[in-house]
Amino acid sequence: MADKTIKVTLVKSVIGTKQDHRATVRGLGLKRLNSSAVLEDTPAVRGMIHKVAYLVKCEG
Repeated sequence: MADKTIKVTLVKSVIGTKQDHRATVRGLGLKRLNSSAVLEDTPAVRGMIHKVAYLVKCEG
């Protein structure tokens, strides 16, 4: 499962969101709007994506 990856893109601003959600977005490696990160498909990463699903778009 370590060879699979997920591309995550920040599609909504973090302005006005909870502090821990902002920290989660930063933990995913996303800095500004429309920035993307390619991450390993692990349960921890999936949990982080699920937490901020209203802010990000996930592919593959």
